[in-house]
Amino acid sequence: MFLAAATVLPTAGTTRAAAAPASPPPAAGATTELVPGVPPGPQQPWQFDTPDQMLPPRVYTPTPEEDAVEPRDAAPGTYDLIEYVPLGDAVAKVACSKQAGPYQRQVERWLKRKVDGKQSAADCKAIRNFQKKHGIKPAIGFAGPVTWAQMMLISARKNPNAAKKCPVRTYRVACVDLDRQVTWVQKGKKVVFGPVPMRSGRKGYATRAGWHTVYWRHKNHWSTLYNQPMPYAQFFDGGQAFHAVYGSIHTTVGSWGCVNLELADARKLWGVLKKGDRVFVWGRRPGS
Repeated sequence: MFLAAATVLPTAGTTRAAAAPASPPPAAGATTELVPGVPPGPQQPWQFDTPDQMLPPRVYTPTPEEDAVEPRDAAPGTYDLIEYVPLGDAVAKVACSKQAGPYQRQVERWLKRKVDGKQSAADCKAIRNFQKKHGIKPAIGFAGPVTWAQMMLISARKNPNAAKKCPVRTYRVACVDLDRQVTWVQKGKKVVFGPVPMRSGRKGYATRAGWHTVYWRHKNHWSTLYNQPMPYAQFFDGGQAFHAVYGSIHTTVGSWGCVNLELADARKLWGVLKKGDRVFVWGRRPGS
């Protein structure tokens, strides 16, 4: 169930059409393996592999007594923003990384710096300042996937549907942006939930694009495949569902197809969506 090591992700822009050219592949050695830069929160493994269902669940009507039980809270520190950094940097506990990260060009562009895909002392300082401001650990200026994901979330907050990728309808639509790994719900042009960060399906198990419908909701769902909890599960396509995970969603490896959320976000989404609501999925998760 758990994966021992992380891998370097390909770069990804805000949209594929506007994506910057990929950074040169890292040289062989320590930079070819990215690992969490600091130990994870309590009861978290180094690399969390999501307990997804994959297969359609057995649908039934939960009793009022079952629905009255709220899923347990996550342990403090579960959703800390832990950046993935080169193994050599993690071992040496460097103060400022000299390595160009897999998202170097995108981070440089977002910070309005010279976009050359090369790490400089000034680049590192600017990235470190961003990481410190937003609680990303370790703040060593490495342009990794967590830093880039946080930038995508910040960019989406003011108007997540600025690119008009999610269809506007008079009814509620749950929008799943695989390119930026964010999700929100809109009714007409009004955003009624989010945007919030998410984790979608990995290579070979992509969250399926297109229109779907929420067909079953199970607050205290339990994965029969992995014998693990899937709190606030809202299934929209076979075994694919929105649900919380008790572990970081900011990993280099995606889910088995579900849209993974932090517990507080999944709880809020549970109060927004209803059976029969529509879901629209587009794009592609970086690295998948």
